[in-house]
Amino acid sequence: MTYVEMLWELTYAMESYVELPYVDLPALADEMDSPSPEAAARELRKRWGITQGPLRHLVRTMEQHGIIVALTTLAEEEVARVDAFSTTHLPRPVVILTSDRADDVYRLRFTAAHELGHLVLHHDVAAGDIEKEKEADRFAAELLAPADLIKDELSARIRLNALDEVSRRWGVSQKALIYRSRELGLVSDSSARRAYQKLEQLRTSGILQNESVRRFPGETPALLASAFELALDNGLTLEKLAARLSWHPAMVRAMLGETSSRPKLRLV
Repeated sequence: MTYVEMLWELTYAMESYVELPYVDLPALADEMDSPSPEAAARELRKRWGITQGPLRHLVRTMEQHGIIVALTTLAEEEVARVDAFSTTHLPRPVVILTSDRADDVYRLRFTAAHELGHLVLHHDVAAGDIEKEKEADRFAAELLAPADLIKDELSARIRLNALDEVSRRWGVSQKALIYRSRELGLVSDSSARRAYQKLEQLRTSGILQNESVRRFPGETPALLASAFELALDNGLTLEKLAARLSWHPAMVRAMLGETSSRPKLRLV
């Protein structure tokens, strides 16, 4: 995949100038003898020191543990149909999140947690395995909203105003919390169905709107851009990095997630 190869080339080049975080991604599927997705999620929270409460800044946490995360538009035909992609076939694990997730921070967080589940549990299993996708979803749900912690904040009677507060506190969508409530046996299928319908009505009417990830810096990838800023203080320039990679400087900026440095003309 061309984009992933380029991302790795950039990462490898940056590691010549800056020491990136140590890769701390345990192979729990091997260590724990085929754990359930929920057990793996709980163990990862423990090892990463997230033992109680919400997992704030998921993307930044992944980066702090050595995972390369990128948020981008993938225009290539081979990847244009996927929502996200992850691999452990490189010296550092890589997670690619597509830009269609960026308009909904909760959706992006769940997708990132889902891909983290694949990294921990599946070691690059072929895409499209339905059971593995379900396992990654279960991992993500337990990672973001552990059953033993979230159940006391959910109710047998679904009130959307109260659910909104829980949603914001835990960084999980109201829809996911309704599903979680049903999954934990707190509400019936019919109650969950009515709550889904009410949510859809609110969304259709414009009362309920998505929150862009751009309002949440901790969910926007920053590892490589931060490494580049640090390298700039130690003599690296954009031109030197571009020459090393044999890329145009604009391509380097794009891969780092930066916008063009040219001023924009505004007509008034």
